[in-house]
Amino acid sequence: MPSLPNSDELIFFVNGKKVTEKNADPEVNLLFYLRKVLRLTGTKYACGEGSCGACTVMLSRYNPKTKAIHHFPATACLVPICSLHGAAVTTVEGVGSIKTRIHPVQERLAKCHGTQCGFCSPGMVMSIYTLLRNHPEPTPEQITEALGGNLCRCTGYRPIVESGKTFCVESTVCRVKGSGKCCMDQEDQSFVNRQEKICTKLYNEDEFQPFDPSQEPIFPPELIRMAEDPNKKRLTFQGERTTWISPVTLNDLLELRASFPTAPLVMGNTAVGPSIKFRDEFHPVFISPLGLPELYFVNTTDAGVTIGAGYSLAQLNDALRFIVSEQPKERTKTYRALLKHLRTLAGAQIRNMATLGGHVVNRPNFSDLNPILAAGNATINLMSKDGQRQIPLNGPFLEKSPGADLKPDEIVLSVSIPFSTQWHFVWGLRLAQRQENAFAIVNAGMSVKFEDGTNVIKELQMFYGSVARTVVSASQSCQQLIGRQWDDQMLSDACRWVLAELPIPPAAEGGMVEYKRTLIVSLLFKFYLKVRRGLNKMDPQKFPDIPEKFTSALEDFPIETPEGMQMFQCVDPCQPPQDPVGHPIMHQSAIKHATGEAIYIDDMPPVDQELFLAVVTSTRAHAKILSIDKSEALALPGVVDVITAEDVPGDNNHQGEILYARNKVICVGQIVCTVAADTYARAREAAKKVKIAYEDIEPRIITIEQALEHNSFLSVEKKIEQGDVEQAFKYVDQIIEGEVHVEGQEHFYMETQSILAMPKQEDKEMVLHLGTQFPTHVQEFVAAALNVPRSRIACHMKRTGGAFGGKVSKPALLGAVSAVAANKTGRPIRFILERGDDMLITAGRHPLLGRYKIGFMNNGVIKAADIEYYINGGCTLDESETVLEFIVLKSENAYCIPNFRCCGRPCKTNLPSNTAFRGFGFPQGMVVVEAYITAVASQCNLLPEEVREINMYKRISKTAYKKTFNPEPLRRCWKECLEKSSFYDRKLAAEEFNTKNYWKKRGLAVVPMKFTIGMPTAYYNQAAALVHIYLDGSVLVIHGGCEIGQGLYTKMIQVASRELNIPQSYIHLSETSTTTVPNAVFTAASMGTDINGKAVQNACQILMTRLHPIIRKNPKGKWEDWITKAFEDSISLSATGYFKGYQTNMDWEKEEGDAYPYFVYGASCSEVEVDCLTGAHKLLRTDIFIDAAFSINPALDIGQVEGAFIQGMGLYTTEELKYSPEGVLYSRGPNDYKIPTVTEIPEEFYVTLVRSRNPIAIYSSKGLGEAGMFLGSSVLFAIYDAVAAARRERGLTKTFALSSPATPEVIRMTCVDQFTDMIPRDDPSTFTPWSIHVS
Repeated sequence: MPSLPNSDELIFFVNGKKVTEKNADPEVNLLFYLRKVLRLTGTKYACGEGSCGACTVMLSRYNPKTKAIHHFPATACLVPICSLHGAAVTTVEGVGSIKTRIHPVQERLAKCHGTQCGFCSPGMVMSIYTLLRNHPEPTPEQITEALGGNLCRCTGYRPIVESGKTFCVESTVCRVKGSGKCCMDQEDQSFVNRQEKICTKLYNEDEFQPFDPSQEPIFPPELIRMAEDPNKKRLTFQGERTTWISPVTLNDLLELRASFPTAPLVMGNTAVGPSIKFRDEFHPVFISPLGLPELYFVNTTDAGVTIGAGYSLAQLNDALRFIVSEQPKERTKTYRALLKHLRTLAGAQIRNMATLGGHVVNRPNFSDLNPILAAGNATINLMSKDGQRQIPLNGPFLEKSPGADLKPDEIVLSVSIPFSTQWHFVWGLRLAQRQENAFAIVNAGMSVKFEDGTNVIKELQMFYGSVARTVVSASQSCQQLIGRQWDDQMLSDACRWVLAELPIPPAAEGGMVEYKRTLIVSLLFKFYLKVRRGLNKMDPQKFPDIPEKFTSALEDFPIETPEGMQMFQCVDPCQPPQDPVGHPIMHQSAIKHATGEAIYIDDMPPVDQELFLAVVTSTRAHAKILSIDKSEALALPGVVDVITAEDVPGDNNHQGEILYARNKVICVGQIVCTVAADTYARAREAAKKVKIAYEDIEPRIITIEQALEHNSFLSVEKKIEQGDVEQAFKYVDQIIEGEVHVEGQEHFYMETQSILAMPKQEDKEMVLHLGTQFPTHVQEFVAAALNVPRSRIACHMKRTGGAFGGKVSKPALLGAVSAVAANKTGRPIRFILERGDDMLITAGRHPLLGRYKIGFMNNGVIKAADIEYYINGGCTLDESETVLEFIVLKSENAYCIPNFRCCGRPCKTNLPSNTAFRGFGFPQGMVVVEAYITAVASQCNLLPEEVREINMYKRISKTAYKKTFNPEPLRRCWKECLEKSSFYDRKLAAEEFNTKNYWKKRGLAVVPMKFTIGMPTAYYNQAAALVHIYLDGSVLVIHGGCEIGQGLYTKMIQVASRELNIPQSYIHLSETSTTTVPNAVFTAASMGTDINGKAVQNACQILMTRLHPIIRKNPKGKWEDWITKAFEDSISLSATGYFKGYQTNMDWEKEEGDAYPYFVYGASCSEVEVDCLTGAHKLLRTDIFIDAAFSINPALDIGQVEGAFIQGMGLYTTEELKYSPEGVLYSRGPNDYKIPTVTEIPEEFYVTLVRSRNPIAIYSSKGLGEAGMFLGSSVLFAIYDAVAAARRERGLTKTFALSSPATPEVIRMTCVDQFTDMIPRDDPSTFTPWSIHVS
């Protein structure tokens, strides 16, 4: 191997400041460099694979040829610093700061309430900011496209898009279907009391500072000089283990290629980067031809277009757009097919980083572009020292046949894509778990050439992606079809032959085998129709058109920019103007979120001597640990220690939760040991070197069915019953039985579990900073593990980047794990879980199996219900018993069934322990209820909504567990939802659409909700607060609640402002800590504001009582004067507030109790359109009516409802956790697990906070944090409705099981037709599937 010279200097700019790195390491990425070297922590780590957008930055480069500056978004986690020579990087800190001035993008994101937990906000800001640098007056479509690569788990995206749309020229007010009218302006206003004015504006646009594009920072002139330097030389950066070489001429590149034939050519690093990180690939040398002018060009000839290999996919998109606009339509069929796929391929960041050459030569089996390029007869232009040659981008090349590939010393110079001709049709098709930023489940590129003027096939090509290890060609089938006419008989043969030619083994990696087989022929059918339509347009006399009912199958769902409206109660005009309660106040940290100045755990500066912790987890579901060999790990440089169960001074098994596995493991992902080292990279490397020997133990229980077989449970059965169920079944017209499966859900909070544990020098004290919903629980576990009193453990919690229940119990376990490591090493420990480890270790929502037996009359009245619930609790108890109790207690939802029995048990399995998740069992359990309502409706030939109304609670009643309640607000939400959503009119319109369209169907569903907040155990509802008034009049409020993005601190400021009658600006909340408010309960169960608000109110009222005599004597005095006087009179200006809590109870022996303080009611109507051929669906509109009583802050409450709804919609549609039969979780990152993106949210989204009274709660408010989650099921049941319409038309059974999530696979395979019937099926007993369902 040739010898390499020493390192050159790496020069780039960050936020206008020059960075000169003398020791640039090719293995260091920009995200690490920004955060750990430059200490710019606004750019966040959330996934490490470029799929979430949290680390988005703007890169700018100068092109000496065109003299233009190119700004583009990039995910810093995939950008090697060595690729940045001569580039300018702009991070969120460079856009604007509280310390200098905030940028309009940051201000508007905050003021439009587009931030909740704030962890994704810097990435959102950077995506919109970069768009504005290129398009100062963007279109709404450009806003939506720019945000496609950014994930948000809190807001539901609507306010983020809205903040971006404020930069658009056109009006952004909701105009329904261009009518200019408001959808909510209906004549009948009977529901809204005339005095109750409804407001629809959550922010005031007049407050926004104007946006002036001319004020943006200039591109550094030094970088222009560097780029134009005629004497540029090759750059070499020598790292610890690797070398990076950047050639400056084409000849130099070819020399390097010949010298290092196996070295990867790195341009965007979107393929090499993830392979290094996730597949442990290692490359001693990288060659980076970034910026070589010979690789960046577009050349158009009569034959077609040649595009340089260095063009990013975004530049390719722009080039093709221009060509399509200039050329006749018939010549650009290939280009239009590519453009369609470029719109949804990955997100904007990846499209700007990945290059055409890299994409073509990497040949990922899921490539969306290569099958189209192959179908369009593209060729690849190669070059080496020996000269140039061309190879076809065809089947053998894509299938990596040796003779058709690049030689080791060759590089891709460009790709030539010929123009299409009149009788040549080219098309691309794809189907993914969600519309954008998701790998295809199956995709295809197809082309057909006809003998001129006929429909006789002259050439035919079909390429499929994601059905084998490479893109594959159905070349034999195509060959057989040459000379055939393009008709139904040809299609029939083609389908059979292609299925035979492209067999997918039953146990194929990725699973979904029968679905993929179906897609192979369904996509072929779509292409067949497309070509038929094309032929008809060319000669309608000669070529008959496709049936009118089939035309909707031709088009993919469009990506629309969401619109909507939020309606809430206006503040009483008599309320004092200073009183903020009831106003849509911005989140108190929103501006800091948007500027990146809000500090999260890993943003805290390094602590002296700190170590980093990496975990070693079990690879077996149930096994004995025979030995742990730490020797190789301990021998590595920088490794300080390996910590195991032997190192726990106190309790290693606290309340059944095991910190470090001892002697045996009970799930894949259980922590066996941890490695502490001086850098995270070294800790991670060492963790891979720990060798553990296992011996499997039987049984290995993974699914609920297996648990039932082995009688494996975590707790006893819980049951409630009313009436005489058995007797009632004897006197009903019909009885139906069924079962429903609801799979689990990953929390996917944007900030992974993060802990900083610092041992103190004396008294065995330990301080922990961490993101948690329950600091007391962490304190308890750490104290138990270290065997010290709780008073020695201080837990601090300022904010966390999302939680959703996933940070209630899990941080206690992980906090104790890191505290043990800190205790053993005597040094601070920084423990930041990587996304894959987080998803594996901490688990999520409980998968559920529900079984029902329902007795009902022919008119839809349900007389008897017998329900059984089983949840998959995993390997330890965690929250499973409580979740099960919640499901059983809430199991009637909104329905009054006189004879009702419900029982349930949590199952013990060898999966990581499932835990609390927003809604706490309700979102899973109530799917079963609505499923049997739908089944009853089907049997009675009624609409499900009619059966819902017939059986809904109508008057003051008792629940099955004997709690009295008034369902009036439920009825009001239901009635308003039906009327304001125009449900019955739209239902008729959907039915008309369905009669006219065979392959696309629309469905609507309205789902009611009777949800509860709080806990059935009274002492879990208590809270305390501490309010200090300082001598300058400023106020510090401390309480036991945790700020997890829901705006709890903001509401507490509103409460204190009203109670003390002072402006909000006087009041500060810093953090939640076990040292200030001891024994605080968790912030969960939607009761954060309820209980902490009462405690803060109590403390403020105590203080006001003390101040009252002083105020009475000097009523015209200022607040500051009164405080000074109080101090001089020796009056205490500090008070502890306390709320005893809602006095709830539940007696499971008697099956009755006052289990919850109050109900939250709601209703949601959703309309979807389903593509029966692929299983894709589009959410057209959602209307939500939720009983908020009196909203303390409508902006925060609507944000919670919308965010929960979208999270719920994810649970019921795109979010699918995949496990191997051995209990290994496959879904460990955003590439494998698809939460909704901006394209999944409703095209029209209306949310109304319905007014009622709730005197039990503070200011008559209600807790709305979780309620919206279940309302997402209206999407599931709308899909069910659309699928039912398809099945009716095809003459299939009325009732059918539609489990959750209703993924494209479930939808497609339930819409049974000739294509699902023709695929080969495998006998399940003959193979082990790749993945299984665990519900």
